[in-house]
Formats: sequence, C-alpha cells, structure tokens
Amino acid sequence: MAKRKPITYEESKGLARRGDAAERKSLAARTDVKPEILYYLADDPEPEVRRQIAVNDAVPRRVDLKLARDADEDVRSGLAGKIARLAPGLTADEQDTIRRMTHEALVILARDEAPRVRRILSEALKDVADAPPEVIGRLARDVELVVAGPVLEFSPVLTDEDLLEIIAGDPVHGSLAAISRRPGVAGPVADAISDTGDAEAIAALLANPSTQIREETLDSIIERAVDVESWHLPLVKRPKLPARAALRLARFVARSLLETLTERKDLDPDTALAVAAEVRKRLDEEHAAEPAADAVAKLEGESPLDAARRLLDEGKLDQAAVAQTLETGDGDFVMAALAVLAGLPLKVIEKTVQTKSVKGLVAVAWKAGLPMRLAERLQGKLAKIPPRNVMLARGGTDYPLSDEELEWQLDFIKDLG
Repeated sequence: MAKRKPITYEESKGLARRGDAAERKSLAARTDVKPEILYYLADDPEPEVRRQIAVNDAVPRRVDLKLARDADEDVRSGLAGKIARLAPGLTADEQDTIRRMTHEALVILARDEAPRVRRILSEALKDVADAPPEVIGRLARDVELVVAGPVLEFSPVLTDEDLLEIIAGDPVHGSLAAISRRPGVAGPVADAISDTGDAEAIAALLANPSTQIREETLDSIIERAVDVESWHLPLVKRPKLPARAALRLARFVARSLLETLTERKDLDPDTALAVAAEVRKRLDEEHAAEPAADAVAKLEGESPLDAARRLLDEGKLDQAAVAQTLETGDGDFVMAALAVLAGLPLKVIEKTVQTKSVKGLVAVAWKAGLPMRLAERLQGKLAKIPPRNVMLARGGTDYPLSDEELEWQLDFIKDLG
C-alpha cells in the first residue's frame, strides 16, 4: 500500500468536524493524528466511523473504555478483538492508569449482552497463558456454549479447582464435553465428569488419549456403558486398558468391535486368551438364541403374550432369547416374555416400564430368573432409564437388593396393575 500523505492537525480537525462519512472513516483509521481527534471521532454519529476507531491500535485506552459501552454491537465486537491482544499480563489491581483502563474495558466486554462480542473475546483469549484469570473465569461460566466452550477446552489459565467448581455448578449443556477434550484432563476432573453421567462428556473423556482416568472410574463407566453405544468404541480403543475392563467389554460391545478388542497389542497373554474365550462364549450364546429370535421375528397373527407362552412351552424362552430380542428393539415381546417368565400379569410389567420403576424392573428380572447384567440392560433399553439412574450389579454380577427387598418390590408393583 502507498504510504499515506502526512496530515496536519488543522486538516484532521477540519475533516473530523466537516468531512463526509467516508472521509471521517478514513481519518479514524489513521495512526498519525492527535489523540483528541480520535477521541472526538469516538462520538461520531456514523457506526462505521466508530467501528474504525474501535480497531485502531493508536486510540487512547480511555477511548477504548468509552467504546466498550457503545450501542453498536459491531463496534464492541471489533474492540473485543483488539483489546484481547492487549490482555496478556493484565491483572485486576493494575496501578498504571492505562493498563487499568484496558483491564476495565476487557471486563466490560466479557459482560457484554451480545454473545457475539463475548465469543470473539473467548476465541481470542482461549490459548493465552497469562490472560486475566477473572475474565477467563467469567467466560468459562457463560450461559452460551459458543462463549464458554473455547476457554473451557483450551485455556491454560483454568486450574483443576476452577474446572471442578464449574462442573459442580451445572454449566450450560456442552460445557462438560468441552472440558473432557482438554489436553491432559486430571484424574479428579475425570472423576467429576464421570459422576455427572453426561453421555456426551464421558464419550469425549474416553476418546481423549491424554485423559487420566483411574481404574475405579473406568470400572464405573463400564458398568453404565452397556446401553450407551457412544462409549463403546472409545472404550475399546482406550489406551492401557486394564485386563478386567477388557473382559467386561467383551461381554456387551457390538460384534464389529470385538475384533478390535481381541487384536489389542497391549493385553498380556493371559488376558488376551481370557478375552478371546469370552468372545467365543458370547458368540455361542448369541447363536443359540437366534432360533428364538427368528421365531419372534416371524410371528403372524399371534400376540406377543401368546408367542411368549408358546416359546416357553417349546423350551425356547430363556435369558438368551430375551437378550437377543431386547437388542432388536421389540419392546412389546420383551415385556410379554418378562410377564411369562416372572408369572406376573402383562399390565403390571407394562406399568412398571411406563413409570420407569428401577427397583420394580430389577425385581421383575430377578423373578424371571434373569441375571442382573441383563436387568441393567432392561432398565436402559426397555424402560429408557438414564445411565446415571440405572441400578448396577453388585460386584459386577450380583443383584444389589436382598431377596426380601426384591419380594417387597414385587408386592408393590402388583398393585400398579
């Protein structure tokens, strides 16, 4: 670009007062005019002129502070991008007047009513190591994900204590997933995210290879993972997968993932053999259940309850058949099968499912002679109970309620019908 012709003070003052909008805008972009001229143009009636003042690095900080409250969103947006460049190293207790005004303008913009202004600020500050902590903290807690997300995912200013506080504060949806994608998520933070039961965030946590997930936390996630398919692939590919975790995954992940699991190179020989054996056992069980599943799929003119009774008489209605049919999504037949196996009226089963009675459904599965692991899947797939509310097996296999408690639950749900 050609170098601009120098302008005298009198010329600039004349243009500022009597020039047309294009001339004033051009003047507002200059860095070689007196500060009072730029200050004067900050009150220009044309937003285009004020927008040019907002992005001009030569503008006095007092002008920036004034423009931070400008009525025009584009003015404030342009200012946000410029002020963010001046943010590193600023603190709330600045003694220097100019730096203090810069910090104050930054705080005002972080509170701006327009999400666009706050988003620009967040994007500009997300990876600045010495950005003002109080500004980053405010952006991280913003009610708009487009504002909070960038700093939650990238900002090195946020400490683990900050993140734990944000997680506990019920942040805007999507914030937990953003935290889960941070480089090197610490164990306590991973624990807190796992405890929320947020499926999207936990999937992101598992897919993040730098996340530190304690074995106990991983076990807890796997216990809830049966009906959360978005967790299966990242679990199977999780670095340094413990032996116990690999074995448990072999029991429920999709067939397409079993090969990935068995081909892992980090499993010790004994674990690799055990996983392979578990895979063979599962495939054999699924193959044995296929005749019953095929019989259910081919029903014509027969109610689910009649079909369940017939299959029981034929010796084809067992836990494998229920599990296989549950996977096909035939909820009506599964409820009929539970009624027949548990010896309960179908309307009681239907009411238990409709009301999402966790303990009631567990009691029905127990009465039907089904394993607790299948009872977990019934809660999620049949009753659509959220993962965080699913009652889990004790010790990985046992019913968590005593026989007396289960009988009491059965007596209770019988009244529902």
